[in-house]
Amino acid sequence: MFEAVEELLVEHAALEERLADPSVHADQANARKLAKRYAELTPITATYRDWRQAGEDIEAAREFAAEDPDFIAEIKAAEARQAELTEDLRLLLVPRDPSDEKDVILEIKAGEGGEESALFAGDLLRMYLRFAERTGWKTEIIDSNESDLGGYKDVSVAVKTKGTPEPGLGVWARLKYEGGVHRVQRVPATESQGRIHTSAAGVLVTPEAEEVEVEVHANDLRIDVYRSSGPGGQSVNTTDSAVRITHLPTGIVASCQNEKSQLQNKESAMRILRSRLLAAAQEAAEQEASDARRSQVRTVDRSERIRTYNYPENRISDHRTGFKSYNLDQVLDGELNPVIQSCVDADAAAKLASAQQN
Repeated sequence: MFEAVEELLVEHAALEERLADPSVHADQANARKLAKRYAELTPITATYRDWRQAGEDIEAAREFAAEDPDFIAEIKAAEARQAELTEDLRLLLVPRDPSDEKDVILEIKAGEGGEESALFAGDLLRMYLRFAERTGWKTEIIDSNESDLGGYKDVSVAVKTKGTPEPGLGVWARLKYEGGVHRVQRVPATESQGRIHTSAAGVLVTPEAEEVEVEVHANDLRIDVYRSSGPGGQSVNTTDSAVRITHLPTGIVASCQNEKSQLQNKESAMRILRSRLLAAAQEAAEQEASDARRSQVRTVDRSERIRTYNYPENRISDHRTGFKSYNLDQVLDGELNPVIQSCVDADAAAKLASAQQN
């Protein structure tokens, strides 16, 4: 492990020297690439320097302890510190998801439960919008299909970071664990006798793809236009502005009806389609990869029930990590970080254990 770190130290120093050269910044794309790699290596080099300093502290304390037993306590403290830094280094050296810094398209779809499920989908949308606001991210609702009572049958929202995020703090790095079935237990607004019902909504999170990442041929697309409709089938406009795009080779479909312009709806649908195609390609690659490269937290099975929101007990439970807390009202108001962090920690621990086995 330490040989690998020494190599990274050399790379980090070389990158620092290159980034100090003004001519490098003439090519902005290359400069961003170098800066990104430099930012990835900085925590590793800083932790390694702290690890070496702890080793020097141990040696110094041992020399003093030969004459003064009081320094034995300092030896133990420095050894504990170095052991902690060793584990930090192991975690930092676990290969990162290359998509971690990407922005995402987050889709929420009502499931079983009719209007109650649609209302819950609206609650989830508000939770993610508030979380993005608290985190300093930008959001844009790309497409939505509201229900009669003000919920959402389905809604797609783009979530974007501002600037270059720190390693591990990108939108995909945090929200990729949200994909799956979210279950709610509460008394629905439509329930007249006060009985608790269980319903669910599905969440799909995909990294937003750039055009250069996913090659889409015009001949592979079937584009249908139709009239947009609102709650209860009410016509929103009188022109065929809504767009549905089908990728014929895969059967993947994306649609958009939010904008009045057919061209704008087509562009939004293409954004969704590209992200879905990229996600499908990545999932296919994950299936072929070894167990060491798979996340044991975020599975490919999108139908997996991942979380329960229990209103009577004000409890939220994540079924993958065992996380449980009784501040559901705060979580629904956007305080989602502790729940997500439990997934991040479990994922890192699983990857570390897998790497050690190999």
